[in-house]
Amino acid sequence: MTTQSVMPAIGGLLRAAIFLTTLLVPLQAFSEELSIAAASDLNFSFKELVGEFEKKTGHHVKLSLGSSGNFYSQIENGAPFDLYFSADIRYPQKLIEGGHALKDSLYKYAVGRIVLWVPNRSALPVEKGLDVVTDSSVRKVSIANPKHAPYGRAAIAALEHFKLYDRVKDKLVLGENISQAAQFAESGASDAGIIALSLALAPTMKAVGKYWEVPAEAHPPIEQGAVILAHSKRHEQAKAFLEFLKGQAGRTIMQRYGFVLPE
Repeated sequence: MTTQSVMPAIGGLLRAAIFLTTLLVPLQAFSEELSIAAASDLNFSFKELVGEFEKKTGHHVKLSLGSSGNFYSQIENGAPFDLYFSADIRYPQKLIEGGHALKDSLYKYAVGRIVLWVPNRSALPVEKGLDVVTDSSVRKVSIANPKHAPYGRAAIAALEHFKLYDRVKDKLVLGENISQAAQFAESGASDAGIIALSLALAPTMKAVGKYWEVPAEAHPPIEQGAVILAHSKRHEQAKAFLEFLKGQAGRTIMQRYGFVLPE
C-alpha cells in the first residue's frame, strides 16, 4: 500500500474517533447527572440551591418537582431518582422500610408552614385570618390535593381547627401539588389559596400578593424529609448535596424561604 493510500485511511479513522468522542462525552455527562425528586414547595428555594451547588462542586443536577405522594409511588415502581425530598417525612421512612432507600441517609431537612394568600388586587382583609374565606365574595379557595400532598392535608386540618371546613368545603379547588394551588390563586382561577410560605416568599409571588401566616398550632407539623435511594449509582454525589444543604449556604437559602430548620 502506498503512502498516498494510507494517509486517507488514517484520516478517516481519526474523523471516526473524533465523531465517537463527541457522542460519548454527552452520554458520560448524562450518566453522572444527579437526579433529584423534590416536593413542589421547594420550587424556588431548590432552584437557587441547585445553582449554588453546581457552581461550587461542578456536579450537574436534574431537578424534578411535584407532589410528595406521586413521587413516592413512582420511586416504589422503580423511578430512576437518586435523591428524594418529601414534604412529608413519612414517605421517605416508608421507602426505607421497603428497602428502596438507605436507612442512614434519612434527614429531616425542614418544617414547612402554610399561609392564606390573596393577590394584591383582592379586597379581602387577609390579615384577619382564615375566617375571610367564608365571605360571599370568595367563590373558590385553592389547596393542594390532600390525597398525596401534605400541604393539602395541613390546609384541611387548619380549616377544621378554626371550625371553617364545613362552611367552605364546597369552595375548595384542588391543585395537583402546592405549586399548582398557588398558580390557581395567582392567576385568578381561585379567589384565595392556602399555600406554602416558601412559595408566598418567592419574588414572583411576593410582588403580586399578600398573605397571612396560619399559626403552627392549627395543624400537624409539616415535617419534611430527604433520603438517598438504594438503587442510585450516585451515592457520593447525593451525600455531597445533602451536606451542602446542611451547610451555611444551604441553610441561608432555606431560611430565606421561610422554612424552619433542624438544629
